[in-house]
Amino acid sequence: MITRFAIVTLIFFFLSTIFVIQPWSFHVQLPILGKRKVTIGLMTAPIVTIALLWAAQCLGATQIRDGIVGTDNIKPYNILILFISLAYMAITLDCTGVLQAAAFWVSNKGGKSGRKLYFYFYLLLTVISMIVGNDPVILSGTPEAWLISEFAAANTASMVLFVGNPTNVVICEGFRINNAAFTAYTILPFLACSIACYLALMLQYRKEIHVPKKLNVSAALDPLAVLRDPVSAIFGSIWLAICLIVVIVLSFIHVDVWKIVLPFAGGKFIFDIAWDHYRYTTGRIPKFDENKAENARSPTDPMAAAIERAMSSEMQRNGTAQSFATLKHHGDSDPSSLSTNGILDPEIPRSASPAGPPSIRKANPLFPSFQHWLGKTHRRLAAHFPTFFTALPRLPFGLIPFAFSQFILIEALEHQGWIDIFSRWLVIASKGSIHPVVWLVGIFGVILCNISGTNIGATILLTKIIRTSQFDPATDRAAAVALAVASNIGAVSFTFSASLAGLLWVAILKDKGITIKQWRFAMWNSLPLLAMTGVGLGVVSAMMAVLY
Repeated sequence: MITRFAIVTLIFFFLSTIFVIQPWSFHVQLPILGKRKVTIGLMTAPIVTIALLWAAQCLGATQIRDGIVGTDNIKPYNILILFISLAYMAITLDCTGVLQAAAFWVSNKGGKSGRKLYFYFYLLLTVISMIVGNDPVILSGTPEAWLISEFAAANTASMVLFVGNPTNVVICEGFRINNAAFTAYTILPFLACSIACYLALMLQYRKEIHVPKKLNVSAALDPLAVLRDPVSAIFGSIWLAICLIVVIVLSFIHVDVWKIVLPFAGGKFIFDIAWDHYRYTTGRIPKFDENKAENARSPTDPMAAAIERAMSSEMQRNGTAQSFATLKHHGDSDPSSLSTNGILDPEIPRSASPAGPPSIRKANPLFPSFQHWLGKTHRRLAAHFPTFFTALPRLPFGLIPFAFSQFILIEALEHQGWIDIFSRWLVIASKGSIHPVVWLVGIFGVILCNISGTNIGATILLTKIIRTSQFDPATDRAAAVALAVASNIGAVSFTFSASLAGLLWVAILKDKGITIKQWRFAMWNSLPLLAMTGVGLGVVSAMMAVLY
């Protein structure tokens, strides 16, 4: 029975999604702190919604606890520890310059052929995204056609390994799918989607203005010139590869993933601190100079900007987003990737440019002597341990409150009976047959990525619905694989908020003075998304016909 509490819960759930898609900002005058900008958006809308639903008695402490601890074998804390740990290893690897060196190598392979370079570029992004996931693979400073290609390649390739996307972990845990089996189920849909996506991109960017046939290349780029720390690059690559292998092997005995990945991240942290200390004491990296550090504090210094933002806002949104390649043919990228999105942001004038992050000017700071000491201490430590202090502001801490909030909101929907209602609709529409379930779950998965608080919310919601539908094992597995495809390609969608990667991606571009309008984003993604949805779900349906 649908009660007034159930209706209010559903309305507030979608209102939360609206504010995630289109944040709302207004100003308030606070004592001592002065005029502040309040933003209801990605970081705050779900939390405010939970508070209002709790006050209206639409959810209780049990739903909040279940949203943190987990139910039905889905453990939110497992997912978040996993991705923070993997993000640290991936970002510190990027700090060595190895990914930028790979981009230079690919650029040389492309030579003077723009079409060949576009293909190699797409292939490189796909391979890297298969290993480190989609969020770390964010690039800026290239034309629109290349940006869309980067975004599509990264999100498509993230379906291969279960660690490629938080949604994959939700599916593995929710449907009790072995990590190695997940890859076995998704590898063919991935290949089909990747090829279809590339062909769709080449079709819509066939004009010379988007991807030129010839490039004016003056000289080859030297990949080794941008490899800042070869020792860390070698160690980090081997360490990450061993970590992923151990995770896959131990998945057969059902060990929680965070218990494997967290120690590996801790080991990488110890190596980074020890190696940076050795380099600092032996003079391999410059010693800290207070006078130079003071003079160097400018908008182009990402760490100086990071500490100022940390001191001047209640919350900050940090992302794994990073620029890993510099293609001299098409512009330069910058390693800074910081953006704020707090519930209380100070009025900060910003001016973005492709050369660096937004400039920041603060007026009447609180406790100036303490802030000066804090900034000085931070710069000293950042000079001594550059790897850790470069990676720290780029970690996806913004994922933590957002993901927990999504889990709690889905628990509220289940508490009010909506999951049971949606599952009955799915059973009636599909009649419990494999192929209708594949297409219904896949298509609605793509749609819900846009209207359910990113693909994370869509995946949690559909996982609950499918589990409640109590399909037979074959249909249940088919639905899980279709959802895996939909939740990844669904990020290549019509709204930036279809995925956390999309929100981070557009924020990075905005910081660098690059603006892609929402309608253009939707327009350029339409053909690749339609192609991938049709081909990907078609392959899943064919696989299920053969297997079952």
